[in-house]
Amino acid sequence: MPKLLLASEADVLDLNEIMDKGLGYQAKAGVTGLGLPPVSVQWLEGAGDGAIYRRRRVLARDIDIPLEIRARDRHHLQELLSRLALALAGQCTLTLLDDDGTRWTTDVHRVGGGEYTYGTNTIGEREFETVITFRAGDPYWTSSEAQTRSVGGTAAASWLSGIASMPVSASQAIGEIQLNNSGDAEAYPIWEVIGPGRNFEAVSPTGERLAWSGTLGANERLTIDTSKGTVVDQSGANRYDKLEDAPRFWTVKPGVSTATAQLIEINSSSKIACSWRPRKWMVV
Repeated sequence: MPKLLLASEADVLDLNEIMDKGLGYQAKAGVTGLGLPPVSVQWLEGAGDGAIYRRRRVLARDIDIPLEIRARDRHHLQELLSRLALALAGQCTLTLLDDDGTRWTTDVHRVGGGEYTYGTNTIGEREFETVITFRAGDPYWTSSEAQTRSVGGTAAASWLSGIASMPVSASQAIGEIQLNNSGDAEAYPIWEVIGPGRNFEAVSPTGERLAWSGTLGANERLTIDTSKGTVVDQSGANRYDKLEDAPRFWTVKPGVSTATAQLIEINSSSKIACSWRPRKWMVV
C-alpha cells in the first residue's frame, strides 16, 4: 500500500503515521487530485459547423487531503498542530512512496483548507480532523530517481556506438545516446559536458537540434538544464550567450529512442552525460 509524505524545508511529515504507529498524522480516504490534471483546450470556430482543435495546455493541479491527527494528550496535539502549520507555511514536496521504494513527487503550496469545527472535528484533546488543499504548479509527478546515459570519458573511440562507419577525426566525437523514459509524460533532460572540447551539439530522435558554440578547457564543465532553460559552467556563471539562435530545448519522449551528441577538440577526459527524471500524468 503506497503512503504519502509531506516534506518542507526543515521537516518531513509521514501521512501514514497513525496506521503504522497509532499516533501522528494520517491521510484519510477521500484524497483527490492524484489523477489526470486539468487541461485548457483551445478551439478555432469558423463560419461552418463545429470547431477545429488548435492546442492544449496542461493546468496546475489541486490536491485535497483529508487529514487526521491523533496525539497522546492535549499538549502533544498542540505540538503536532504547530509542526503541521510550520510545514505548510512555504513550499512543500508531496511524495507518493510505493511499496517497491519508488518515489513520485510534486512541489505544492497550500491554497486553502485547514479549518475545523469545534466539537465535530476536534474537542482540543487528542484528535483533530481537517482537509488541506494544495496546488501543484507543475502538474506532473516526477520520479526521485534520475536516469543517466553518457558517452566519452575513457577514450575518443568510446564515443562511437553503432555508427563506427561514420568518418570522424581523432579530435571529433559523435556518439549515440539511447534514451529510455520509463514515465508516461515527456521528460526534460539535463546535459552535462566535461571538457576539453568545444561546439557541443545534441540532436533529438526527431531531428531537433540544441547547439552550444563555446569552448571548455580541461576539467571545465557545462550544464544545460532544458526544463529551466539555463546554461551555466562549473562556477555557476551564465554561458547562455553561446547557444546558437533559436535553441530547441527538446524533451525525452516516453519509451525508448536514440539521440546523438557531438563535441570536437576532445581528449580521453572529455565526456557528455544526459540525465532526466521520468514523469507521470497520474499516480495511484
